[in-house]
Amino acid sequence: MTVYPVTQRRRPSDATFLLQWIASVVGGLALFLVFSLALLLGSGLSYASKIYPGISVAGIDLSGLTEKDAAVLLAARITYPQTGKIVFQYQEHIWAARPQELGLSLDVEANAQAAYRVGRSGNPFKRLAQRLGAWHSGENLPLALTFDERLARDYLAQIAAQINRPTLDASLSVNGLEVIAVPGQIGVQIDIAATLAPLEQQMRSLSDGVIPLVVQETPPAILDASQQAEAARRILSAPLTLTLPETAAGDPGPWEVPREQLAAMLTIQRVEDSNGATYQVALDEEALYTYLNSLAGSINRQPENARFIFNDDTRQLELIKPAVVGRNLDVYTAIKTINAQIAAGQRTVSLPLVYTQPEVGNEATGEQLGIREQIISYTTYFRGSSAERLQNIEMAAANFHGLLVPPGAVFSMASVMGNVSLDTGYAEAWIIYGGRTIKGVGGGVCQVSTTLFRAAFFAGFPIVERYPHAYRVGYYEQTANGWDDRLAGLDATVFVPVVDFKFTNDTPYWLLMETYFRPNSRSLTWKFYSTSDGRRVEWETTGPQNIVEPPDPVYEENPELAEGEIVQVDWAAEGADVTVTRTVYRDGQVLFTDTFITHYLPWADVYQYGPGTQLPNRRKPRVNP
Repeated sequence: MTVYPVTQRRRPSDATFLLQWIASVVGGLALFLVFSLALLLGSGLSYASKIYPGISVAGIDLSGLTEKDAAVLLAARITYPQTGKIVFQYQEHIWAARPQELGLSLDVEANAQAAYRVGRSGNPFKRLAQRLGAWHSGENLPLALTFDERLARDYLAQIAAQINRPTLDASLSVNGLEVIAVPGQIGVQIDIAATLAPLEQQMRSLSDGVIPLVVQETPPAILDASQQAEAARRILSAPLTLTLPETAAGDPGPWEVPREQLAAMLTIQRVEDSNGATYQVALDEEALYTYLNSLAGSINRQPENARFIFNDDTRQLELIKPAVVGRNLDVYTAIKTINAQIAAGQRTVSLPLVYTQPEVGNEATGEQLGIREQIISYTTYFRGSSAERLQNIEMAAANFHGLLVPPGAVFSMASVMGNVSLDTGYAEAWIIYGGRTIKGVGGGVCQVSTTLFRAAFFAGFPIVERYPHAYRVGYYEQTANGWDDRLAGLDATVFVPVVDFKFTNDTPYWLLMETYFRPNSRSLTWKFYSTSDGRRVEWETTGPQNIVEPPDPVYEENPELAEGEIVQVDWAAEGADVTVTRTVYRDGQVLFTDTFITHYLPWADVYQYGPGTQLPNRRKPRVNP
């Protein structure tokens, strides 16, 4: 056996080892740089116009393709903008659109260019890193898409034009007797901005999808007016009858308001409160007010005291006309009552009245009223009066028979007379009007006012308002057996409602009037009953002074008269001035003094004649008293 000697190697020192390690690393780096440079130069030369390996867009491998070929490939593979489907939905309605219609587009050249730029930007090491990374792990670039929102908005605006609708309140109207109710409409409005948000996200995912339209619905304040329409139909379903409560003989009514008039009065008003808005159907208050006021004239009546006569034997009051309770239509309450009851389906409504009791009822006694004796009786005469004048005197005087005047009250004759007309029973007779004696309704009423004036004058009551006649009238100067010109200046005229006669009952007692018309003696007697307070009247008169003769007769042609026919229509009277002074005493003391000054105009005879009539000599005729 051959034995070889073992040679022991000498271990290098640590410094030597470090130097060796550094040399190997530097050598490796140099080798790597050489290799990388060779690779960079080699790949750069082989992919000078091509996309580096491992690069794709949206998962489509574009390795080794030119930009143009890559664009063609992308266009062929990515067709979503042209072939995709987006569905918009609202309730049961749908609208389908292509993404391209909604503004989505693919720029294949830009995407191919982005793929080509990978590994070609930055410093050499960065480019090398990009290439190596793409080659080793792949580089998938996102797809670059363009979204033109304006096209999407335009498309949604077209949809909006189909489904948008305004908010409309329900309407309620009346045409003749027909009630027309139109339901309200809920407003619909597409919120385009809110709909666009999910749309863009859906399309960028390159997948089909359903996009619910974001719609704002606005309900109207009044959606349904059917109940109010039924209320209106109930109001117009039949005529409305208005009655008075507790009717008596002679009372007016009932009144029927026809359906057509109700329809004209019907009002439909929009009202709003904390619960919302609605329509209120009722009869118009102003129209009802006008209509009810037209009824009030026949319904309303003033309270009237009982009327009595004084029995001179028993010295007690005897009832001749019962008291009348006053009543007035309560118009405002009636309006509310009618609307409430007609809304409830009532077709007959009792009108509310307000009652006023008279001051003096049927049971009043003379002791209670202070009527214990006759304090004055005065009589005037009117011989020669026509039948019409007698009728008017009787009619007018009857208004005052049994009438009571309260203590302290100013009595107005016109307020008691009321309407003087043919309808109230008066006839046409001679009256003084407009400077002429003419035929007029109520001629002779002044006989009544003159009689009352003299009764108040001689009873010592203060005279508040008195107007004399324009000229002396013979009736007012008649006595029981003839004429007395001392009575001139003691007449009073009344022409309702312009000219009145008034006096004051200035005693603490009620005053009872009695009037007695005696056609046979052509006289009117006026009596006052009360309690005498001891007053006494003294009077004096100047009698007619400053006498003025009547003017010459006046002749007027009247085409309604025949030739040769002459008719006297006015009678002459002397003009004069009269002053009457009255002094009223009580308990020996002067209570008051008053003076009545009357100026009578001279009055001419007036004749009317037919055309072609030969007139007589125009001389003054005899003046009748």
